[in-house]
Amino acid sequence: MEGFGRPSKELVEKFRTIPTAIVSDNMHRVFAGGTGLRPFHGDAMMCGSALTVRTRPGDNLMVHKALDIAMPGDVIVVDASGDLTNAIIGEIMLNYAITRGVAGFVIDGAVRDSGAIAKGGLPVYARGVTHRGPYKDGPGEVGVPVTVGGMVVSSGDIMLGDEDGVLAVPQSHAEEILALALSQQGREAGILASIADGTVDRTWVDQTLRTKGL
Repeated sequence: MEGFGRPSKELVEKFRTIPTAIVSDNMHRVFAGGTGLRPFHGDAMMCGSALTVRTRPGDNLMVHKALDIAMPGDVIVVDASGDLTNAIIGEIMLNYAITRGVAGFVIDGAVRDSGAIAKGGLPVYARGVTHRGPYKDGPGEVGVPVTVGGMVVSSGDIMLGDEDGVLAVPQSHAEEILALALSQQGREAGILASIADGTVDRTWVDQTLRTKGL
């Protein structure tokens, strides 16, 4: 396991009220976790610090280790190669994670006990569901950079998730991305207000068409 530093809780919490779409817009719209990682828990917002796991497909031994060392507010991010043959987590691990204060799971693989996940309240994103259980043989690693849904995640990155999907904000650029996202959120609030009161300015459409020679 590699050593890593977690972001401050104050910094993480500042992202909680910003939609992933707005944060993604300020990361060049190419860093989201792909359409394959979908919420299985309902509509609760996920926001926390990544604790990464790399494991062979269908094996969750190192995910159990990650649960034992997780700190409150961690999101356990599992690179299981996108395989859907065996589930990586289920109801028992979900409930243990809740007692540990884990803020969510992102599984590039399958889960099971989807009914319990839907009712459990803990954010869980995964590629799919299967009733087939996991192996516990290893190998695997905790705390190393991983790839989930085409998105590179390092432990200590800020993990966000909502109805639109999952996003990892690199810890090294989090303050800059936060400032840009908050600015955009303010602008969009103004646009929505102008739509509601009938004062929205749409001249930019024709201006853009002229600029492009259309």
